[in-house]
Parts: sequence; structure tokens; C-alpha cells
Amino acid sequence: MYRAFIPFVMMLAGVTPGQAQQAPTAETQQNATSGTAQGVISPVLTIDSERLFRDSAFGSRVSREIEAQSEQLATENREIEAELEAEERELTEKRTQMTPAAFRVLADAFDEKVQRTRAEQASKNRALSEALDLERDRFLAAAAPVMEQLMRNSDAAVILERRRVFVSSSAIEVTDQAIALLDETIGDGLTEAD
Repeated sequence: MYRAFIPFVMMLAGVTPGQAQQAPTAETQQNATSGTAQGVISPVLTIDSERLFRDSAFGSRVSREIEAQSEQLATENREIEAELEAEERELTEKRTQMTPAAFRVLADAFDEKVQRTRAEQASKNRALSEALDLERDRFLAAAAPVMEQLMRNSDAAVILERRRVFVSSSAIEVTDQAIALLDETIGDGLTEAD
């Protein structure tokens, strides 16, 4: 239902393999409250972007809103389906009392109504998907400077999508720290929208 989260890939100049093996100094080991990934100092960090969105205050709010609207749409669909079934039964009962030509007119009108209703409900479903995509785009735009801050504070040159990395140490995975920093910085995104 939703597009794949675009991985954060931010390259900075000047990182060499020798720098990658340098031990972090005590001065560079800061905690998450200052935006550092709890002492993680590495030229490469990984992040689970799906969980970043889902578990952040912003993503949680969006998920709740989309889920509520989806449930409302599902209820509406069930009510429409029940109405159409009742109308179909009524039409079937009238069939024996009508000429074939007269019945055909009513049956065609009913079929047209069913097709129109399906198209309207499908359009509402697509609108929900588009709303989710727009919210994800807003999240990405708001998250980019926060992720850059996390990257700088960790002396990283790049943040990669964890699922696209073949093998990595769990020590460079900073999703939890990123979520905490995003919640602190952009919250649920509502104030950002005002």
C-alpha cells in the first residue's frame, strides 16, 4: 500500500579506510540527547527506515489516522454492499412480473449503479494510499536535517538502509536513536503542518 522508503544516503568528502578504523576518542563519545547515536562513532551507519517511520511519533499518528479512515471506508463498503444485495433481490423478485424488455432496462440501470459505486469506493481507497504517500514525503522532508545532524554527530559519512546491506555490525544500527531524535525534534508532525 505504500511506496518503499527512500534510503538516506548522504556522502561526505574525505573519509578513507584508515579513518574508518580509528578508535573513537572520549570527547567524541556523546549520548543521544545531543544527537549522537549513543556513542556510535563510525563512518557508516545503518537504519531501518520502515521502523523509523512506523515507530516515530509522526509515523504512529499517520498510521492511526489512516487506519481509522480505512475502518470507516470498510464500514461504508459493507453498508453499500448490503444495500446493493437488497436491491438485487428486489429486482429479481420483480422479474416475473415484468416483460423481458422492461426488466432489461432496470437490470442495466442496476449494473451501471454497481459499477459506478465500485469506482467511487476504489477512488476513496486510492485517496487513502495517496494520503499515506504524502505523509511519508512530509516525514522524509522533516527527517532529512535531523538525520544529517545524527550523521554529523556520529562522524559518519553515510547512513544506509539496513535491509540493503548484506552484512553489518549491530553497533552501527541507529534506528532507535534516530526515532528518539526525530520525536524530540519534529514530534508527531502536526505543529510542522501549521
